[in-house]
Amino acid sequence: MPSKLVAVTGPLAGSTFPLGADALAVGRDSANDIHLRDPTVSRHHCLIEPEDQGFRVRDLESRHGTFVNGLPVRERDLDPGDRLSVGNTLFLFLLGGDPAEASSEREVVLWDDGAYAAGTTFHAPPSDFLDPRRHTEADERTTRNLQALLRIGNALHALRSTEELARRLLELILETLPAERATLLVLDRGGEPVTSFALDRTGQTEPFPVSRTLIRKILAERSAILANDVRQTSVLGQAESVRVTHIQSLLAAPLSVWEGLLGALYVDTLTPQTGFEEHHLELFTAVAGIASLALANVQRLEWLEEERRRLDAVLDHDLIGESPRMREIGRLIARIAPTDATVLIGGESGTGKELVARALHRGSRRTDRPFVAINCATLSETLLESELFGHEKGAFTGALSRKIGKFEVADRGTLFLDEIGEIPTALQAKLLRALQEREFERLGGTRPIRVDVRVIAATNRDLDKALKEGTFREDLYYRLNVISLTLPPLRERREDVPLLASHFAALVGRKLGRPVLGFTPEARACLLRYPWPGNIRELANAVERAVVLGEGELIQPEDLPETVLETVPAAGRVPVTRYHDTLNEAKKRLILSAIEQAGGNVKKAAELLGLHPNYLHRLISNLGLRDRIEG
Repeated sequence: MPSKLVAVTGPLAGSTFPLGADALAVGRDSANDIHLRDPTVSRHHCLIEPEDQGFRVRDLESRHGTFVNGLPVRERDLDPGDRLSVGNTLFLFLLGGDPAEASSEREVVLWDDGAYAAGTTFHAPPSDFLDPRRHTEADERTTRNLQALLRIGNALHALRSTEELARRLLELILETLPAERATLLVLDRGGEPVTSFALDRTGQTEPFPVSRTLIRKILAERSAILANDVRQTSVLGQAESVRVTHIQSLLAAPLSVWEGLLGALYVDTLTPQTGFEEHHLELFTAVAGIASLALANVQRLEWLEEERRRLDAVLDHDLIGESPRMREIGRLIARIAPTDATVLIGGESGTGKELVARALHRGSRRTDRPFVAINCATLSETLLESELFGHEKGAFTGALSRKIGKFEVADRGTLFLDEIGEIPTALQAKLLRALQEREFERLGGTRPIRVDVRVIAATNRDLDKALKEGTFREDLYYRLNVISLTLPPLRERREDVPLLASHFAALVGRKLGRPVLGFTPEARACLLRYPWPGNIRELANAVERAVVLGEGELIQPEDLPETVLETVPAAGRVPVTRYHDTLNEAKKRLILSAIEQAGGNVKKAAELLGLHPNYLHRLISNLGLRDRIEG
């Protein structure tokens, strides 16, 4: 099946576009391979290009942006099932065979539309054909076996987890065969057992020893084995498990599909004069075949679910960006999230530390439990202790009733401690004990309370410096810093600014019901050259202001905050409009004149200009005057 794009919504909904060795152009211009008559689509919007064994989407500086799985992208490899949004059209990417062969269509089945005629026909459910009354006495055993296989097949293919499949399979085997014990071994890719399930006729599920010799033999030969009077068998009788348990008879078969070995199925009897016959081996082999397909399907479903959760942890955390630093952060989140390890997140204010914490929570096994966040910098020591651990009635003045603390609320979930560097030194010791013991007492209480909490902390302070100054406990630091992540400031990932700006513009536009198609080249240049000291938070505010105050479908430079416009263009970047160039030059002359009159004193120059000194300092930096003034 060739790789292709399927239009799910939009003017071409229902259309399919095969992908081959040549790039596929998408846009509003009729010359494109996919012609979208949509005003929100640029004339030349994006390209779908072959890349190694797959395909890659590349945005062509479109005004509205190209989105994959809801996130704006410039270039990105496409994975099977990805949702590609271009304007009002949503495409689904399906990956088939070799991209070089994708342009040639291949018919899956040949159909004959001619009339069908038959002398006699019967219509009945399959169970009718398995009715013993329809067969002679010689066929009764075959009929019973077929009925058993049908029952087993129907039961197994309705299950959705390996554990459920194993338990039901072993139950059905013990109902069908004269076995006393049964076990299923699940193998890893190297052929070694990773887990096992067992069941006997008394309902016990305790694992029992299985001959390694036997399992290796059936896996190597990929064939089933029937052995009676096992103690007399020269090879199998030497196995320790066989000699200790006095096994009388056994059946074993590999579970395999075309991809490889999945596991092994084993049953035995311990009662003397009880054994298996050849027809039991035939039935057991057939059951193993059904179980192999069912197990492969279940493992595939479990892998897909795990992959979905892993991708959610990466894609669903609003950490938009394709810079190398952000790609690495995404990979770390995907690896760290499934664990319970304590994580310390560093980075300047506004870089998205809480978003990372929420992503770690969503990607963990605690995702259905509470995510509780507390800002440690906003409360006094007493109030912060009460917020963390709770208090009993009368514990302090104003404690009129019992209060449950954040640690207790987050039980079996995740506790996010923001601005951990601001915790008072006296409280740090109590926090350390709670982290180490997962146990604490409420203020005014005497009963210890145990909790199961994953802790994620964040800070914009330099904790190494705080350790040297003695304002942060060293033991607490090492308890928190099991795994550390440092988020880069926006000025160090400028290539992500257009993606973030498009994302925020789309969010605000949808919220306000006002369509925003994107940014003019001049407005985008302003965003790129500004250093964003407030990081992503400042960018989001600037874009929201532009969407609210702007009037056209495209955001113009004059819609952006004044501070963004004041920054001097960097070499090689698109210049500001003549209006803003002229305005900035006038500001430069006024500032330089005022500083000259004030004898180089910035504070006095600010008084002359009627500005706050801090604002004047920012203007000096933004307009590139620092070297001229200090020189």
